Amino acid sequence: MYHPISRRLMLVGALSIGGTATADDNSVDTLTEMVTRGKAGLDLRYRYENVDEDDFSRNASAHTLRSRLTLASASFNGVSALAEVDNVWDFGSDDYNSTENGNTRYPVVADPTGTDLNQLWLRYTGETLVGTGGRQRILHGNQRFIGGVAWRQNEQTYDGARLEWRPLEPLKLDLAYVYNVNRIFGPDDGANPADLEGDNVFIRVDYTLAENHTLSGYGYLFDIDDDGPFAPSKTVNNSSDTFGIDYSGKFGRFSLAAAYATQSDAGDSELDYDADYYLLEAGANLGPVNLKGGYEVLASDNGVGFSTPFATGHKFQGWADKFLSTPGDGIEDLYAGLGGKIGPVKLDAIYHDFQAEDSSEDFGTELDLSATWPVNNIFTLQAKYASFDSDSDRYADTDKIWFVMQLKL
Repeated sequence: MYHPISRRLMLVGALSIGGTATADDNSVDTLTEMVTRGKAGLDLRYRYENVDEDDFSRNASAHTLRSRLTLASASFNGVSALAEVDNVWDFGSDDYNSTENGNTRYPVVADPTGTDLNQLWLRYTGETLVGTGGRQRILHGNQRFIGGVAWRQNEQTYDGARLEWRPLEPLKLDLAYVYNVNRIFGPDDGANPADLEGDNVFIRVDYTLAENHTLSGYGYLFDIDDDGPFAPSKTVNNSSDTFGIDYSGKFGRFSLAAAYATQSDAGDSELDYDADYYLLEAGANLGPVNLKGGYEVLASDNGVGFSTPFATGHKFQGWADKFLSTPGDGIEDLYAGLGGKIGPVKLDAIYHDFQAEDSSEDFGTELDLSATWPVNNIFTLQAKYASFDSDSDRYADTDKIWFVMQLKL
């Protein structure tokens, strides 16, 4: 049975499709040319990941290769298509817990092996409207709520329909209905579900106030189905309604970002809570050096923390990924970062101080370092390091090291 919001969304979609296709460099005149003038791409990403976590006597050591083949058609009368397949392969030793291989004596490296259909969609592009149906990538804003988790080898993508409409130049409306989320733990179930099914609605409105100043409002309505083999905490208890607003702007060399959201339980969730989220971040571009500092809070209520199950969590609260699930007493993250370049190599350093929002317990501190070298247009090298120093019995000291090589053809 369709969720009432789903029916309204489909009605909006039916009424909105009325734009005129725009001509572009990849537009063709026949269906045959739509196929023959399409493009193919190959993306190979090798990664070595080592995890030293005090809770385990053994270090995790993972060598994985993600191979991605993408086939994209040309555009015929505004209609285009894309198919994309990923394969994740491990080699060397498998001395890590992929969440699917059963090696629980090692720390987690959440890169299960297998072949998966990453994207398969049909898209219509008009003058003011883009409509996409099928399995697709959806990235909202900075991906704090809706993202692709592209850092992991198996990307998170979404099955459903999406409408992006720009009725005025400064205004963009983004509306999506998603009935299945293909998570990083796939393609097969393991300790975590590979897919989360349900009736989910993503609504986002972006308005450009002035050049380099954007105000956004959003509503994320997650109604996730129960999945018998898995605990409610991994499925139905992630159902929630979230409404929020954020601002980002630049003032010459300086930048400012601020956000607020409120969240409550929804659907068939067994939880009962109302929690808030807020962020304040400032930055400065001082020529060869970039500085930033911020304060992010995921609050709690009734023993439940504000949750972001579809976020690109690796971007936030430290690369050691200790807080991908918000603690029951919430979390406060006070952080500062420094970035710059030495020749072509981009360097970044970020320091975090974590504590509980409700109990004020100190969770610990973390230092993150990275060096990224785009050798040329198709080949990139990267090294990253994360060191989490715990001040709480709930979390273990953790060090992670990554070496990445990526080739895009």
